[in-house]
Amino acid sequence: MLFAQPQNSLSLAERRDGWQLLFDGKSLQGWRPYKNKEADSWGVAQGMLYCKGSDTDKSDLRADLVTEETYSDFELSLEWKLSPQGNSGIMYHVSEKYSAAYLSGPEYQIIDDNNFPNPLEAWQKTAADYAMYTPQNVNLKPIGEFNQTRIVVKGPHREYWLNGTKVLEFEAWSPDWNQRKKSGKWKDTPSYGMEKSGHICLQDHGSGIWFKNIKIRKL
Repeated sequence: MLFAQPQNSLSLAERRDGWQLLFDGKSLQGWRPYKNKEADSWGVAQGMLYCKGSDTDKSDLRADLVTEETYSDFELSLEWKLSPQGNSGIMYHVSEKYSAAYLSGPEYQIIDDNNFPNPLEAWQKTAADYAMYTPQNVNLKPIGEFNQTRIVVKGPHREYWLNGTKVLEFEAWSPDWNQRKKSGKWKDTPSYGMEKSGHICLQDHGSGIWFKNIKIRKL
């Protein structure tokens, strides 16, 4: 008889392959608010790490959540589900030299593609490299169900996966990347995307989002 692997755990094969858990299913151990800001927007319940959401983007007790450890080349795997009309994201290579995480870290976008209250451009939709590259062949689960995301970073090479399908692949710092940066949202943000190592970051965008089975392996 086959038994399902417990949530927030590693199989023997994953351990042999160098995977590490980033979330123990019980606590925020290994995580803290960006720049250690005072915040109360994150918690743990029923084996999930969650952002409570807020009625306003201006709450003084909101903050993005970052790993205590930093990473350069890695493969990240996690599952997430979003509240209706929700908006969040997963950033990486985040530096705390800046006032906000998004000023350095590229973002794997997470948003309610179908019911967000404002119109969305393709570069704003789920699994986009936010404001840079748009995904293809996106197959999202309905709101309230868990999706599985993988992010692969090896030097300039980036791969974004969603529910077992590679939806995006690009080369950071290439001529194409530089052109997109200087002609788009980040044209006046020289720090964006330039770090080669940094924190993994879960975005608090004022929306309810839940994460589980967060694991990483260094490449």
